[in-house]
Formats: sequence, C-alpha cells, structure tokens
Amino acid sequence: MSERTSYEPGTPCWVDLGTPDVEGAARFYGELFGWEVPERADSGSMGGYRRAIKNGKDVAGVMPLMEQGQPPAWSTYVSVDDIEAIGRAVQENDGTMIAEPMAVANYGRLALFTDPEGAFFGMWEPADFAGAGLVNEPGTVGWNELCTRNPEGAKAFYSAIFGWEPNDLEMKDGGTYTEWLVDGSQVGGMLDMRGRMPDEVPPHWSVYFGTEDTDAAVEKVKTGGGELLFGPMDIEPGRMATVKDPFGASFNVMAPGEELRARMAEEGK
Repeated sequence: MSERTSYEPGTPCWVDLGTPDVEGAARFYGELFGWEVPERADSGSMGGYRRAIKNGKDVAGVMPLMEQGQPPAWSTYVSVDDIEAIGRAVQENDGTMIAEPMAVANYGRLALFTDPEGAFFGMWEPADFAGAGLVNEPGTVGWNELCTRNPEGAKAFYSAIFGWEPNDLEMKDGGTYTEWLVDGSQVGGMLDMRGRMPDEVPPHWSVYFGTEDTDAAVEKVKTGGGELLFGPMDIEPGRMATVKDPFGASFNVMAPGEELRARMAEEGK
C-alpha cells in the first residue's frame, strides 16, 4: 500500500538525512521530489529536525549533522515492538550500540546501531508516530538495501535480530541478490558489494526513492548541484541510478518497470 499508518515489526519504516546544510537540502530535494521541508514548532527542541512532506504525508526526515566529522548520509530505521530486547540481540550478535534507546517526545523511541561489518541503521519503536505516511510513489521511499561485503554474516545477523528470512535470487550478470522477507513479504534487500563498489565505500544501508523518469531525475540532480555516481541502468525491477546530493549524501532513484508497477498497483488495492 502507498499510504501507511502502521508497520509490521521488522519492516523499515523511516529514513532521514543528516546534512551540513538543512536549508540547502530542503531546496534540493524540494526541486527533485516535490517535497516541502518546513521548520516545525518542535524543531528547535529536537536539534533542528524536520519532516519532509509529500502530498500532505510525512515521507522522510532532514536534520543537521550532530557530531564533528559525521559524514552526510541517508539512514534507514526498522520498526520494532521491543527496542530494548532487540537492542540486546544486536550486541549479542556482534553488532554495536551507537545510541541507547531514547524517547523522542511522544512520537516513539529511537536507538542507533551498526552491524558487525559497520553498516549503520536505526530502530524505531512507535508511539504516536509510525513512520512514513506515503511510500512506493514517485518522490517517496521505494526500497531499502544493505550493501555489504559479508552477505553470509549479514544473513545470520539480521535473521537473529529481526527474524528476517533471506531469499537469494540469481541476477542476470551471474551474481546473487538477496531479498529480506517477513512472513513471506518483502521488506528490503541485500547486495554483495564485492566487485561492484570501490574498496573505499564502506558497508551501508542504501535508500531508493521512486521516480517517473530516472534519466530526468538524474538531470535534476545535476542541475541542483548534485552528481551522478553510477548509471542510469536497467535492472530487473526498473531503471535506476546512484547519485549524490550537493552536500555529499548518496542515494538511488528508480523508475519501476512494468512488472513492478503492476505488482505495486495490486498490493495497493
């Protein structure tokens, strides 16, 4: 479904951007995706945090960098029903807690982690705020993907903490792509970085935003001061490209192919 008011535990539910220039990012993503990124009444008390709005729905967060040396980046958050228990499971399975569970006003509870290979992710235990109110539409999140050089270790780790079931698919180039499943439903994916990304790129969670036209989106990125990193290219789900915003945060844009569009339409009924 495109509109969401809740997420099953173990499902990515939110993404946010850490950037050195919140106003600049608001302009860039506003032009690219049609977002409004207003300063909120509680932004001051929440470290400058804002929520991007598309068609009246919250779709992503934008915030200033919190620490010296913190790289600009998009982050993925997974919805959970017991943040303390799952946080303990992260540490018991060789992950690292970056920030202990904390209340975020009356919205919910947040904790931050890295997996054993160093990929950063968050957990969100919802109260009044479940996460993105609109997904799988142009200008909204369509997919969350772990990029790692240790796929077998990642399968063991994420299965242990979130109960994800890995489903390996053969790719046209001879490699393997892994879907993460919860109760048989796709919640994300995993790409083996080896031989696909430069050695200096660390393991990370990558975010895909939907678009009607990938090539046109890339041109908008360039016009707005961003950069094309990879593509555009056609893959089984659609046409994608990896880009970087003017402030250093990378992300993906993808126009779904006909088969994926049909499936998304059926799921949205």
